[in-house]
This record gives sequence, structure tokens and C-alpha cells, in this order.
Amino acid sequence: MTRSTRRRSFVGALLVAIAFAGFQSNTSADHAWGSYHWARTSNPFTLQLGDNLSPDWDPYLSTTSLDWSVSSVLDTVVAGGGTNPKRCRPTGGRVEVCNSRYGRNGWLGIAQIWVSGSHITQGVVKVNDTYFNTATYNDPAWKNLVMCQEVGHTFGLAHQDENFNNPPLETCMDYSSNPLPNQHPNQHDYDQLETIYSHVDSTTTVGSAAATKGQPPAMGDLPFDTPGQWGRLVARSRNGKAETYEIDFGNGHKVVTFVIWA
Repeated sequence: MTRSTRRRSFVGALLVAIAFAGFQSNTSADHAWGSYHWARTSNPFTLQLGDNLSPDWDPYLSTTSLDWSVSSVLDTVVAGGGTNPKRCRPTGGRVEVCNSRYGRNGWLGIAQIWVSGSHITQGVVKVNDTYFNTATYNDPAWKNLVMCQEVGHTFGLAHQDENFNNPPLETCMDYSSNPLPNQHPNQHDYDQLETIYSHVDSTTTVGSAAATKGQPPAMGDLPFDTPGQWGRLVARSRNGKAETYEIDFGNGHKVVTFVIWA
């Protein structure tokens, strides 16, 4: 092998190593969902999760609440429901969590946040029993993963990884075909929350019915139940199984929907 050939081989190997290292770091280096976060004046803050669930789902919400409360910057508490589960309308200052037979519309679970600028003002999580009552998804691991992940989205978290066939990262924020090791948050999720909530705000949207004051009336009146009502597609996972939609009402007011397709 000539000197020039050896040099080209070395450079090529180096570039491959750099690319591989970059891929590894980008897989989970930053999984914030844009700049979205709850406004609050101190940490840790406490966010209510409204329980609009049937009894068989209650243990999964309880597990999710306990898991995310390990974070040093936020706590969650399960509170009484504030909406009809089938309609699952939001309540200012908190997250409503619902289950129902939402139909064969293609989605397994969705998380929706109402935002003003970068501040989350309210949120909704829906899990679709039309699919969870089937043999494929009527499984504790799938229910833990989807509940944990959708609630995590309402804090401002995105996925750590969106390659469906990658080895599991042992976090519910991993989009994976294997739910068993991915039922709970991991340390990187807690670290990311510390980054998202490293600052405090001069006002709060947490626990405040007035959090939605000033938003266009249509943001509270319109249903956001189907893809045709979610606005434009802004992100899609590699295999199309996870998508993010955004409907813009102007002046920084948006409804953002994250969907997991069955």
C-alpha cells in the first residue's frame, strides 16, 4: 500500500468514526419539543394531571405521575377529571388525561398542547381504546410506554430516538417496536427537563385558569380530534409512525399535536 493510499484510508476511517460519533450523540443529545415549556416563577413546580380515565387505566397514570415526579424541576399530581373523556377538552393551567374508544382513526395516542409564544397554557393526552382493546396493544408494557410518553410531551419533551428498529434506549421517550424496556423515563429525560426549565419566568401558566386569557376564542371552541383539524404537518419520524402537527392562530397562539400511529 502506498503512502497516499494509506493516507486516504486513514482519512476515510476518521470521517466514518466522526460521522458515527455524531450520529450517536444526535440520537438523544437534545430532545426538547421546540422551546415549549410551562411558565412558572420557581422550581420545582407542580402540574396537575386531570384523571378522566376508566379504572383500568388509573394504575398507568399513577405510575407515570410518580415516574415524572422524580425530576428535580417538576412534580405531577393526579387530580379529579375536568372533562368528558370522549370530548377531552382542555382546562387552563393543567393537563387533562383521557381514554375512550376514539375509533379506527389510525392513532394509538396523542398529546396536544396549547401555547402562547413558547409558554404552554394547557394540555391534553388521549389514549385510544379502539386499539388498546386489541390483542396487540392490550398489554401493560404498551400502556405504560404510551401513557408515560404522551404525558412527557406535555412538559415540552420530544423523542430521544425515532428509529423504530434501533435498540431500545430504556426510556418511554424512545419510539421503539419493543415496549418492554421502554416503560419509564431515564436519566437523560430528567437531565433534559432540567435544561428546559433552567430559567424561571415572571409569570406562571401552571394551575391558572387565566393561563389562556387573550387566546383567540377558536382555540377553545374548535375540536382537534382528527388530522384534518390539526393544521399542517411539521415533523415526521423516519417510518411515519410518529408525527407532529401545528395549527397557528396568529400572534404566537398555536395548538400543537404529537401523534403515535397504531
